[in-house]
Amino acid sequence: MQGLSTIYQQCLERLRWAMNRLEVPIETPQLHQISMLIVQPMTGPWRFFHTLQHIFEVGGEDDPIEILAALFHDIVYVQVDLCIPFNLSAYLTPFVREVGEKLSIREEAELPDDRTFAAVLDIFDFKPGQVLKTFGGQNEFLSAIVAIKVLEPFLSLEQLVRIAACIELTIPFRSRCKKNVTPIERLHQRLVAVNDRFALELTSRDLVETAKKAVRVSNRDVIGFADATAHFLSNTWNLLPETNHSLIGSSSYTVRDYRVALQKMEGFINTLKPEIIFNQFQGEPNTQKYQFLKDKARTNLAVAKLYLASKLVTIATIESLSYALGLNVPLATMMGIHPDSGSRGIRLENFIPGSLEAYRPTTNLEWQVLNFLEKGRKGRGKNEDYDLDNSPLATFLVKALGFSEIRYQCDRAKGFFDRKLSAKEFLADFDLETIETIVKALSSMFDAQKKAMNRCYSALESFSNTQLICQISSQGDLQKHSSNHNATV
Repeated sequence: MQGLSTIYQQCLERLRWAMNRLEVPIETPQLHQISMLIVQPMTGPWRFFHTLQHIFEVGGEDDPIEILAALFHDIVYVQVDLCIPFNLSAYLTPFVREVGEKLSIREEAELPDDRTFAAVLDIFDFKPGQVLKTFGGQNEFLSAIVAIKVLEPFLSLEQLVRIAACIELTIPFRSRCKKNVTPIERLHQRLVAVNDRFALELTSRDLVETAKKAVRVSNRDVIGFADATAHFLSNTWNLLPETNHSLIGSSSYTVRDYRVALQKMEGFINTLKPEIIFNQFQGEPNTQKYQFLKDKARTNLAVAKLYLASKLVTIATIESLSYALGLNVPLATMMGIHPDSGSRGIRLENFIPGSLEAYRPTTNLEWQVLNFLEKGRKGRGKNEDYDLDNSPLATFLVKALGFSEIRYQCDRAKGFFDRKLSAKEFLADFDLETIETIVKALSSMFDAQKKAMNRCYSALESFSNTQLICQISSQGDLQKHSSNHNATV
């Protein structure tokens, strides 16, 4: 992973390049100040996916407006950071207030007479007094406010509007409205209205090009859905600890913590359709590329759905068995210590038999999923810090039961999570031999841990006895020396 000074320098250079391309006079100290403002929240402790590297990729390499929009588009991420970073609050408090546990735009009478903020309101189609929704553009809107207020001393209103538009379109996974208008078509309509209302000097061609810039930024923001499947799964795993902070400690989170994180992700993935992931506007991207993005996303989603179903059935099995020990049992108790930082511990998979009459997948999709479970995601990212890259127990279950049974048991697992089935009822409908194998493996793991503990105690006891003998011997030598000394006197 790159050092903080290196990624800070990258941020600074991108900012400097964009300003130079826009022919904006700006002093080096001001560039440093803006860079630090961006870097601090993007390197927060909970940022696993929405990092500086991500915003560099979203900005591309060619267009200054796109690069500036990308640098700011994730600067506020409330549910990840669990707060608005202090250094950003000064830019937001004149326009936004906290009401209970929600954020809302200030009422019209409270808002300052601010032309740039009014333009951003129109770009987002938000209103004074509106409560901001977590998944309805809250983070993008707040990030856009920070962007325009930070850059306002240096850029024209036309440039700020273009940046805000690019950030607006990064609100993800929106369908066509009732009039069958796409999110980018709605944004273009609002750009036209903003241009008229604020008497901007953007031509019709400028407005179309702005919409295309927004498309490029938004598509790069979600390009992981069209990435190699291993990288897509790896990025999915990087998203888990961002909003499930208990997963940060690899040996402390519970079975339930892990299950809840998987369950939320599985539910989210199953709501997505390839048609709402990427945007297209007037040939950007071209039809061939746009179709490729949708097709690849469809493939990746299909793999992720079956992969997550397999993981969910596995964790449901472990959770139901963990009830024998109590509620909220650490996952490390049931699976063994996570082998991070070079540590070597006793793990459950060491006691799962490898030789059995394995189920053979019947489709390319099933082969891919089994391969990822058995050999690992092997993608980019740092998710290995909290979870294994491969899934030995899930691999065993798939080979023992087959994917049709996994799909069936996934539905039952959700009933178990919702307490419609007891742990006993959930396990009762499994293949008995499979459950017995897992129970025996757990018993063997616990026995091995007990033996390791006894060996540690015996070694400690032997060490203590040796210390005692040495101490007695030393006292004897001291007494002998003292007697000789007295005789001499």
